Amino acid sequence: MPNVDSLVYHLSPGDRLRFDVFREDALSGEYAIDDAGFITLPLAGDVQAAGKTLARLRQDLQTLFSREYVRDARIAIDVVGYRPIYILGEVEKPGEYPYAEGMSVHGLVAKAGGFTYRANEHVVYIRHGRETEETAYRLTSGAAVLPGDTVRVGQRYF
Repeated sequence: MPNVDSLVYHLSPGDRLRFDVFREDALSGEYAIDDAGFITLPLAGDVQAAGKTLARLRQDLQTLFSREYVRDARIAIDVVGYRPIYILGEVEKPGEYPYAEGMSVHGLVAKAGGFTYRANEHVVYIRHGRETEETAYRLTSGAAVLPGDTVRVGQRYF
């Protein structure tokens, strides 16, 4: 399981981005990554965004815009909305929660009201994004969750 401190986030379908293109209001705005992993930009059309880091997407767009539309394009990109995360099982308030950058499993459990008295506080089961199977992980204080993850806290056995 990735640690919060070493995590490099890669964009995924459902993320919402804010672009500010210096002196180009027509290209600036908010865009959502569609299910195929693309954002649709004025003039440029469909651009692959899923699977890239923010830095890589910024670099790709600066190259594209500088070559085709804007001399010396300067672009700022921010994620304004991540996909939600879900927590199930032995927590006080299971459900859907907004993702916050750098969130850990312990942080998610805290948002969900903490563990129930029956919770196994040593192992957690996570299904990442579009995976079909969940994987068991030892629960450490720095264990990261990602947008779109489903976290399940199981029962402990006496």
